[in-house]
Amino acid sequence: MIYCVEDDNSIRELMLYTLRASGFEAEGFAGAPGLMEALQKTKPQLVILDIMLPGMDGMEILKHLRSHSSTANIPVVMATAKGTEYDKVLGLDAGADDYLVKPFGMMEMISRVKAVLRRTSPKTEAEQTMGVLRLNPTEHTVHVDGKRVDLTLKEYELLRLFLTHPGQVFSREQLLERIWGIDFYGETRTVDVHIGTLRTKLGAAGGYIRTVRGVGYRMEACT
Repeated sequence: MIYCVEDDNSIRELMLYTLRASGFEAEGFAGAPGLMEALQKTKPQLVILDIMLPGMDGMEILKHLRSHSSTANIPVVMATAKGTEYDKVLGLDAGADDYLVKPFGMMEMISRVKAVLRRTSPKTEAEQTMGVLRLNPTEHTVHVDGKRVDLTLKEYELLRLFLTHPGQVFSREQLLERIWGIDFYGETRTVDVHIGTLRTKLGAAGGYIRTVRGVGYRMEACT
């Protein structure tokens, strides 16, 4: 099930028609009230969310979704007429998984929806460990020296990427593309912010994430 939140009726109906013709179940809403009511009944695979909405705007809705455990992991693709870097940074920092800049083609929408679903769909993975750090992908949990560590979705995805590629150096641009799913090369601050909070939360294991000056980050156990 895909939820489309778009206040323009004609655009919303075209999006729904295209999604359904592509094999997805889809429902549309003109704003936050309809979406919130639907979320109480059914959790969707993904939400396509317009930023410019009456009342509660898309950015507020995104922050609301990410702040509640029942909706925190639902992938969100933001749709906006504002193609500025500033808007993209705000969305990335708030937890958006991808962007569609209006006017966008319907086939581009389908392509991005499928890409986000592939990237975020659950996969069977072995438990990852490094020193005192343990990540269980089945339970979606992280422990450091036996103690549970609570991470945001993006922090968890960063850690999982590092653990599955020990010693590999990732540039900030690569991390933006791999974790946030956007070819967005103008702003890397969001990566540094997330790495900083991840290190802090990992405590004794935070030092495993090494800064490679002038390049990016890699993960390796302290020796």
